[in-house]
Amino acid sequence: MDFVHDQLVTGGKIRILTIVDTFSRYSPAIDPRFSYKGEDVVQILEKGCRKLGYPKSIRVDNGSEFISRDLDLWAYQKGVTLDFSRPGKPTDNAFIESFNGKFRQECLNTHWFMSLDDARMKMETWREDYNNVRPHSAIGNKTPVTLINCSNGISSPGA
Repeated sequence: MDFVHDQLVTGGKIRILTIVDTFSRYSPAIDPRFSYKGEDVVQILEKGCRKLGYPKSIRVDNGSEFISRDLDLWAYQKGVTLDFSRPGKPTDNAFIESFNGKFRQECLNTHWFMSLDDARMKMETWREDYNNVRPHSAIGNKTPVTLINCSNGISSPGA
Protein backbone atom coordinates (compact mmCIF):
# COMPACT_ATOMS: atom_id res chain seq x y z
CA MET A 1 0.00 0.00 0.00
CA ASP A 2 1.05 3.56 -0.60
CA PHE A 3 -0.22 7.11 -0.93
CA VAL A 4 -0.76 9.16 -4.06
CA HIS A 5 -1.38 12.91 -3.99
CA ASP A 6 -3.70 14.96 -6.17
CA GLN A 7 -6.03 17.92 -5.83
CA LEU A 8 -9.60 19.00 -6.33
CA VAL A 9 -10.56 21.55 -8.97
CA THR A 10 -10.81 24.08 -6.13
CA GLY A 11 -7.13 23.51 -5.31
CA GLY A 12 -7.71 21.45 -2.17
CA LYS A 13 -5.02 18.79 -1.77
CA ILE A 14 -6.08 15.17 -1.35
CA ARG A 15 -4.17 12.06 -0.29
CA ILE A 16 -5.23 8.75 -1.76
CA LEU A 17 -4.48 5.45 -0.06
CA THR A 18 -3.94 2.74 -2.68
CA ILE A 19 -3.85 -0.95 -1.77
CA VAL A 20 -3.19 -3.82 -4.17
CA ASP A 21 -2.45 -7.52 -3.73
CA THR A 22 0.74 -8.45 -5.58
CA PHE A 23 -0.41 -12.05 -6.17
CA SER A 24 -3.89 -11.49 -7.60
CA ARG A 25 -3.53 -7.84 -8.69
CA TYR A 26 -6.81 -7.19 -6.85
CA SER A 27 -7.18 -3.72 -5.35
CA PRO A 28 -9.40 -3.86 -2.25
CA ALA A 29 -9.31 -0.09 -1.71
CA ILE A 30 -8.52 3.26 -3.23
CA ASP A 31 -9.52 5.85 -0.65
CA PRO A 32 -9.14 9.63 -1.05
CA ARG A 33 -9.22 11.96 1.97
CA PHE A 34 -7.91 15.37 2.86
CA SER A 35 -5.65 13.90 5.54
CA TYR A 36 -4.77 10.54 7.01
CA LYS A 37 -3.85 9.18 10.40
CA GLY A 38 -2.76 5.67 11.28
CA GLU A 39 -6.24 4.90 12.59
CA ASP A 40 -7.72 5.80 9.17
CA VAL A 41 -5.38 3.32 7.46
CA VAL A 42 -6.43 0.66 9.98
CA GLN A 43 -10.11 1.37 9.27
CA ILE A 44 -9.63 0.89 5.51
CA LEU A 45 -7.52 -2.24 5.97
CA GLU A 46 -9.98 -3.79 8.39
CA LYS A 47 -12.87 -3.20 5.99
CA GLY A 48 -11.04 -4.97 3.16
CA CYS A 49 -9.66 -7.78 5.31
CA ARG A 50 -13.10 -8.64 6.72
CA LYS A 51 -14.17 -9.45 3.17
CA LEU A 52 -11.01 -11.00 1.76
CA GLY A 53 -9.03 -12.26 4.75
CA TYR A 54 -5.89 -10.96 6.40
CA PRO A 55 -2.63 -10.96 4.46
CA LYS A 56 0.56 -12.48 5.83
CA SER A 57 2.46 -9.27 5.13
CA ILE A 58 1.95 -5.76 3.80
CA ARG A 59 4.73 -3.84 2.06
CA VAL A 60 4.80 -0.19 3.14
CA ASP A 61 7.16 2.76 3.12
CA ASN A 62 8.18 4.69 6.23
CA GLY A 63 5.43 7.32 6.09
CA SER A 64 4.00 8.50 9.39
CA GLU A 65 0.69 6.71 8.83
CA PHE A 66 2.49 3.40 8.28
CA ILE A 67 4.83 3.64 11.26
CA SER A 68 1.98 4.64 13.57
CA ARG A 69 1.17 2.86 16.79
CA ASP A 70 -2.37 2.20 15.51
CA LEU A 71 -1.19 0.29 12.43
CA ASP A 72 1.53 -1.53 14.37
CA LEU A 73 -0.95 -2.71 17.00
CA TRP A 74 -3.48 -3.78 14.35
CA ALA A 75 -0.83 -5.76 12.48
CA TYR A 76 0.37 -7.42 15.68
CA GLN A 77 -3.17 -8.38 16.73
CA LYS A 78 -4.00 -9.78 13.27
CA GLY A 79 -0.68 -11.59 12.75
CA VAL A 80 0.27 -9.39 9.78
CA THR A 81 3.93 -8.52 9.18
CA LEU A 82 4.60 -4.93 8.14
CA ASP A 83 7.41 -5.12 5.57
CA PHE A 84 9.02 -1.67 5.49
CA SER A 85 10.93 -0.53 2.43
CA ARG A 86 14.27 1.16 2.87
CA PRO A 87 14.02 4.95 3.16
CA GLY A 88 14.38 6.61 -0.23
CA LYS A 89 14.09 3.32 -2.14
CA PRO A 90 10.73 3.26 -3.97
CA THR A 91 12.00 0.28 -5.98
CA ASP A 92 11.60 -1.80 -2.79
CA ASN A 93 7.87 -1.49 -3.39
CA ALA A 94 7.96 -1.47 -7.19
CA PHE A 95 4.59 -3.18 -7.66
CA ILE A 96 2.59 -0.46 -5.88
CA GLU A 97 4.63 2.17 -7.73
CA SER A 98 3.61 0.56 -11.04
CA PHE A 99 -0.02 0.31 -9.91
CA ASN A 100 0.03 3.98 -8.85
CA GLY A 101 1.47 4.94 -12.24
CA LYS A 102 -1.43 3.24 -14.03
CA PHE A 103 -3.88 4.82 -11.59
CA ARG A 104 -2.40 8.29 -12.17
CA GLN A 105 -2.32 7.92 -15.96
CA GLU A 106 -5.76 6.33 -16.36
CA CYS A 107 -7.75 8.03 -13.60
CA LEU A 108 -6.11 11.00 -11.91
CA ASN A 109 -4.81 12.58 -15.12
CA THR A 110 -8.08 12.08 -16.99
CA HIS A 111 -10.55 13.57 -14.50
CA TRP A 112 -11.31 16.84 -12.79
CA PHE A 113 -12.40 16.19 -9.21
CA MET A 114 -15.10 18.66 -8.22
CA SER A 115 -15.34 17.49 -4.59
CA LEU A 116 -14.08 14.71 -2.37
CA ASP A 117 -17.28 12.75 -3.04
CA ASP A 118 -16.78 13.20 -6.78
CA ALA A 119 -13.20 11.95 -6.44
CA ARG A 120 -14.38 8.91 -4.46
CA MET A 121 -16.97 8.06 -7.10
CA LYS A 122 -14.56 8.37 -10.06
CA MET A 123 -11.77 6.48 -8.29
CA GLU A 124 -14.14 3.69 -7.27
CA THR A 125 -15.35 3.37 -10.87
CA TRP A 126 -11.73 3.03 -12.03
CA ARG A 127 -10.99 0.47 -9.26
CA GLU A 128 -14.03 -1.63 -10.19
CA ASP A 129 -12.96 -1.65 -13.84
CA TYR A 130 -9.39 -2.57 -12.86
CA ASN A 131 -10.60 -5.47 -10.69
CA ASN A 132 -13.61 -6.78 -12.62
CA VAL A 133 -13.21 -5.97 -16.31
CA ARG A 134 -9.57 -5.57 -17.24
CA PRO A 135 -7.61 -8.78 -17.89
CA HIS A 136 -4.00 -8.77 -16.66
CA SER A 137 -1.30 -10.60 -18.61
CA ALA A 138 0.67 -11.30 -15.41
CA ILE A 139 -2.19 -13.48 -14.13
CA GLY A 140 -2.94 -15.37 -17.33
CA ASN A 141 -5.15 -12.70 -18.90
CA LYS A 142 -7.70 -13.10 -16.12
CA THR A 143 -9.32 -10.34 -14.16
CA PRO A 144 -8.15 -9.93 -10.55
CA VAL A 145 -11.62 -10.75 -9.21
CA THR A 146 -11.56 -14.06 -11.09
CA LEU A 147 -8.26 -15.01 -9.49
CA ILE A 148 -9.47 -13.92 -6.04
CA ASN A 149 -12.61 -16.02 -6.43
CA CYS A 150 -10.62 -19.09 -7.51
CA SER A 151 -8.01 -18.87 -4.76
CA ASN A 152 -10.38 -17.99 -1.90
CA GLY A 153 -13.40 -20.01 -3.01
CA ILE A 154 -15.62 -16.97 -2.57
CA SER A 155 -18.35 -15.85 -4.91
CA SER A 156 -17.63 -12.13 -4.85
CA PRO A 157 -15.21 -10.08 -2.78
CA GLY A 158 -17.49 -7.04 -2.77
CA ALA A 159 -15.71 -3.76 -2.34
